[in-house]
Amino acid sequence: MKREDQIMEIGIISDTHDNLEQTRKAVALFREKGIRKIIHAGDFCSPFSVLEFEGFEFHTVFGNNDGDHYRILAKTEEIGGHHHGEFLAFEQEGKQIAVYHGTQPAITEALIGGGSYDVVITGHTHIPNIEKRGKTLHINPGSAHGFGKAGSIAVLDLNSAKCRIIELS
Repeated sequence: MKREDQIMEIGIISDTHDNLEQTRKAVALFREKGIRKIIHAGDFCSPFSVLEFEGFEFHTVFGNNDGDHYRILAKTEEIGGHHHGEFLAFEQEGKQIAVYHGTQPAITEALIGGGSYDVVITGHTHIPNIEKRGKTLHINPGSAHGFGKAGSIAVLDLNSAKCRIIELS
């Protein structure tokens, strides 16, 4: 595989909660940064929001506010994306990565503390957070929706294993 074909940065978003304006800002930022792969950690709420991610290598899991599972799955398939139910585990550039919305804190803690993953991505709390515990980098991009304040997303650099939170102004 040529180096330019490899995915070196992953866009991370969660808790869009039907806010198309904020979702479009996030997608525009991802495009501007040349990001090709996006992970959505759940809580679209309604299926129409999924359509904004067309054109990316797109992976997502369910959040606790995703009501219409059938149509969310259908819209994800319609844009060529991949829905993984409530949990996703994959390997990218030698890193073991887990994605879970974060609804149950005990499950989140087990994923972070278990030592099986280099990166654990969650959402749910609406609080952006990046922390390293042992070998595991825990990333919560916060809420893209924002709920009356600037929303946020994250970008994970797989080369450096560093992540940054980006506010949506």
